Amino acid sequence: MNKKTKLRIALASATLVVAAATGTALASGGSSSGSDSGSERPSTAQNKQVGQDKQQTPVVVKADGANLFPHSLDFDAPSKSFYVGSLKHGTVSTVGTDGKVRTFIDDPQIVSAQAVNIDRERGRVLVSNVDYGTADRSRKDAPFKVAGVGSYDLETGEQNWCVDLTALTLDGKQHLISDVTVAPDGTAYAVDELTPTVFRIDPEGNASVFLRDDLLQGTLDIPDFLDDVGMAAVEYVAGDQLIIAMADGSLVRVPVQRPEDAQKVRLSAPLASPTAGMRLLADGSITAVSSGLLTGKPARIQHVNPEDGWKTATVTVTDTVTDPVTSDVTEGPVRTTYALSGGLADLLAGKPNDGFTLTPVRTG
Repeated sequence: MNKKTKLRIALASATLVVAAATGTALASGGSSSGSDSGSERPSTAQNKQVGQDKQQTPVVVKADGANLFPHSLDFDAPSKSFYVGSLKHGTVSTVGTDGKVRTFIDDPQIVSAQAVNIDRERGRVLVSNVDYGTADRSRKDAPFKVAGVGSYDLETGEQNWCVDLTALTLDGKQHLISDVTVAPDGTAYAVDELTPTVFRIDPEGNASVFLRDDLLQGTLDIPDFLDDVGMAAVEYVAGDQLIIAMADGSLVRVPVQRPEDAQKVRLSAPLASPTAGMRLLADGSITAVSSGLLTGKPARIQHVNPEDGWKTATVTVTDTVTDPVTSDVTEGPVRTTYALSGGLADLLAGKPNDGFTLTPVRTG
């Protein structure tokens, strides 16, 4: 059975699993009935103003971007806009809290835009280039053969550079650049979900292999779709380190100056699997979301509190999102955190939708 056939079977099955578990088909907006209602949710961002009114609880944002199918997002506080990538069109769009979606980047070199990272200090947006075989620009007969990162001007959306990371490996393997993070000096680090490789890209777009280690080899198998799924998300944290979330629920700590000393973080409990996205909080801890794509159970929002410089960490579940196919978390207005439900199962099953959902969630 070839990968294209596996893709169709696996995601058709995943859609049925989700529908059975939730009692409803996936909503066209990329959300099931629980997170699609538009009702208000409690949030730690709700605070009383001194002696006066309460701040309104953040509400679900119903974005109107039909068939965009975003997998990741970031938030730009000065413009009060979310930035989302499109797995279907390869574009990056801005989303206001009113749900209005506007195309911002449309670069023909990007097949599918997965990871989106706002680097306001340098006035740029970093975007990872992937190919599930389902995008408008896909090579339908050769999925997962595209791996790259592009840099775009934060004001105009014009390309600064777009680097092809497969040119560094020349291994003929499947690749999927799942996430990108930025260090204080402007160096970007990109993780490959299908090989145990971390790439380093300097601010001018010069790329190299930063680390290739069996510790980062994927162990999660998605039946009839992909085997050995590994690195799902990455954050640069204090102590000049990368924290990498593996799809199986483990975390790996990588010292930037000594990447050969990478080791697993000792967790009080593993993150739910498959882990999908992370957000670094102001206190140095991390919020992570784990998708329920394969089980149909609500996605889990988890708080990871580090100790001993990230040698150990405590994991607690702080919230859930009814839509199982929730894939990322980011900052929102007024110190909130939002989770993205972008309709991934619909995309991979070849079904259309009329938008996606951003749900405010508790982080602690």
